[in-house]
Formats: sequence, C-alpha cells, structure tokens
Amino acid sequence: MNMQTLVDTKELTKRYPGVLALNSVDFDLKSGEVHVLFGENGAGKSTLISMLAGANNPSSGKITLEGNDVQFHNVADAQEKGIYTVFQEFSLIPTLTVAQNIFLGWEPRKGPFLDHGTMRCRSVEMLKELGFDIESSAIVARLSRAQQQMVEITKAFHGDLKVLILDEPTASLTDKEVDHLFDFVLSLKARGVGIIYISHRIQEFSRIADRVTVLRDGAKIGTVDMTDTDDGALIEMMTGRAIDEIYPKIAHNPGAEVLDVRDLKTVGISDATFSLKAGEVLGVAGLVGSGKSRLFRTVMGLTTRLGGTVELCGKDISQATTAEIIRSGMYYLSPDRKEEGLDLAKTSDDNLSVNLVMGDKLPSSSCFVDWKSVSAEIAKISKHVELQDSYRRKPVSQLSGGNQQKVLFGKCFGQNAEVYIFDEPTVGVDMGTRAALYLLIKELAEAGKAVIVISSDLPEVMNLAHRLLVLAHGHITAELSGNEMTEEQVLKFFFDETGAKQ
Repeated sequence: MNMQTLVDTKELTKRYPGVLALNSVDFDLKSGEVHVLFGENGAGKSTLISMLAGANNPSSGKITLEGNDVQFHNVADAQEKGIYTVFQEFSLIPTLTVAQNIFLGWEPRKGPFLDHGTMRCRSVEMLKELGFDIESSAIVARLSRAQQQMVEITKAFHGDLKVLILDEPTASLTDKEVDHLFDFVLSLKARGVGIIYISHRIQEFSRIADRVTVLRDGAKIGTVDMTDTDDGALIEMMTGRAIDEIYPKIAHNPGAEVLDVRDLKTVGISDATFSLKAGEVLGVAGLVGSGKSRLFRTVMGLTTRLGGTVELCGKDISQATTAEIIRSGMYYLSPDRKEEGLDLAKTSDDNLSVNLVMGDKLPSSSCFVDWKSVSAEIAKISKHVELQDSYRRKPVSQLSGGNQQKVLFGKCFGQNAEVYIFDEPTVGVDMGTRAALYLLIKELAEAGKAVIVISSDLPEVMNLAHRLLVLAHGHITAELSGNEMTEEQVLKFFFDETGAKQ
C-alpha cells in the first residue's frame, strides 16, 4: 500500500525564556498509520502536538501538510485543514448536553436559530458509529469521566478529517471501551486517516502502533517500526536505562501478620479472604471492572461492607469509619488524584501539610500546631519524593501528572502507618517517575511496612509483588507467588470460566 505523507516537520523547535522545550525535531505521519509519540513527562510530546494542533507556534522550523507548508493561527485553523486533537484535559462545557458539546462550533441552523433536532439526530448516529453508549440529551456534568472522554473523541469526527491526534485517550476507559476505540481507530486507518497517538501505556503499542517515535529532553531519540522493536528497547530509548533497572528488587523478609480479611462482601465483591504480613508487597491484578479497587475501598470503609471481617494488627476494624481506619494505621492512595487525592487549588506544601497536621507523625504537646516542625518535615518529604523546591509553592493544578503523583506519594509519609494501599500508583506518569515511585515502595516494604499494589499494569504488579491476588467479576480467582507469577498464569485467572469461585 502506497502511504502518502500527511504531516512532516523539519527541525521544529520551540523556545521559552530559559527553556528549550523542543529541539530541532523531524517527525512525519503517513496516511493510514498510527504513529506513537513516546517519552517521559517533559520530553516534548505535548509541545510537539500543540504546534501540530494549532495551539502553539514554533520558534523555528516548518510544518508541511500533504506537501504544502502551513502555519496554523489557532486550533480552529488546524481543524479546518483536517487536523483534530483530543487533548488529555477535556474542552467540554459541563452544563451543555452531549449533542451540544459535539456540535459546539459546528451548529446546524434553521434560519437564524440553532437546529437542535438535527444536532440530536446526528449525535446519535455518530455515537452509535463509534460504539459509545451515551444519550445525546444527557448533561455532560452528569457523565462519568470515561463517558466524557468518549464525547471528546466524538467531537473529532466533523468535516474532512485527515489527522487525528489522541493524547492519552485510554486513561479513563474500561477495557471494553478501549476495544471500541481501537476498532474505530483501525477503521480510520482503512480510510487513510493518520493518527498520532500519545500514551504511557506501552502495553497498548503492539495492538495499535505502526511506528513509534521516542523523545527525550525535547530531542528526538529515534523512530522505529513496531514490528522491529519491543517494550524493553522502547523503555531503554526513552529513559536511557534498561528495563531491569526500572523495577527494583524488593527484599522479602515477611514478619507478623498485620491485615486479615475474612469473607468480605459488598456490592460486586463476594467472600474475599486474604491476609498480609509486615515487610510484604501484595500485588492485586484484574481487568477493569473485576472489583480489585472496590475490594480495598471496602477494606478502607469507603464502600459499604455487607459482610465479613477486617482485622488490622489484631484489632477488628470492620465497623470503623474511614477516619478511624486511617488513625489505626492504614494509608490509602486513591487512583484518582484530581478528584480524591489532592486539592488542586492548593500548593504542594499545603497538600503535604494536611496529613502532618491531622496525623500522628509529629509530636504534639498542645492544642496549637507547630508550623515550624511541619515546614521542616514538608521539606524532608519533598526531598524524599524528589519534588523540586520550585514546585512546592505552585498550585498542584500547575504541575505535571508525574509531579502531582509525587505529592500524592509524599502524603503517605506524613503519618505513621503499618499498611499502605497504593491503588493504580503510577497512572498517567512516565517511566522515569515510575522508577522513582517504585523505589519508595521498596523503601516502605524493606522498612517492615506492609504494602498493597493494585494495578491494571500487569508488568508493574508482577515485578513489584511477593504475592499476587487475581480478581475476576468480584471473586479472588487465584493467589500466586514465586514461579507461579507468570503472565500466562495470571491471564488464565482473569476470567470467571477459568476458575473463579462461585
């Protein structure tokens, strides 16, 4: 198949005062291909796509579209020329309906009035074609984040689409929704549309990518055909380190039992039984919707328990509130840092201070807060999680996903706990930041703390865990350890029909 070059950049460069964000990058996209941009946070991926999307202007270099030099004045200009971008941060208006958002800027009219009937009908057709089960009349604010992502993607399919740029498109989607998206991407490829795909989920590349371009520190490291490379080679290109340097070896010296869960039940979870010892890392794996997060939210008292018992260090906490469970010595890191984990309007220091003030780590002899001690401890924690001093007084909303996650991890060092539950601890962060966070998990476990890692990233849990629980449809289908923890063995228990307890 003769694939035409759709987009071509030559020596594309972007300078900010004191920062070279993109350094002389050559990049090309062909019709009917998925070209992945891969790199750590700050590598230049967002800078590159912002210029292709019309949201930013290059300092030097040029962009050609179908062989013609182009300059985009704004995002609408790029869209008119056939380039549409679905950014990681949504551009939806929450008070409008799905149909109104899909046709925002493309509204059909009847004379001087908006034709809402046509908008609704065409929105229904577009959503159905994509396989997205959403009501066109629904108010966007009432949709889940995954559904909002689907609406954002649907907005792209107006006019003569030549290039679709997807920035972390599957971050909020279930496995079934990811399958729908990939099926549609394949249909776009068949029509000759070129797709630029940005994701930290390296396991997706073998399913979707034709070529991968790796950026590091604003420069292009190289472009490879997906058929000629593997995960290890891509990670080494991205980080400059071999994959076995990413996952640390965590010593296994289990101590006394600290957590004992017996026959735990809640909506979607049946008779879950397991235990955890000090100095142990327990991995928890399963497909999206398997119940792996719900199980531990129930342990934390965040979801109503319908039966069973939970003991922490020999004390029954089954009836305890979440606040009481935290004070008893359990820490929970939420998978949704923006909604549950962090106060985005506050600074990193403010976020870190909450656990220190409310916790028991700092000595307290009066009803007054010793802010000098709090400030000193915040400085220690920031250094510990490798959060730069320049970021500490910025609103968390202005930090990258990786630095936000460092703040979230930092909060766990603001209190004394015996059990640390990390739910999707590296979601949306690059491999370099992951390596730093993995070392923090290693440190906790080797200091005698009990650690639970819940993750949809199978290599992550397999490389960090001493033991592994597998969940499917609300059941613990397997408990594996040692040589049993192979990818083939784990995947075998991902589905009910292969061994779930009924």
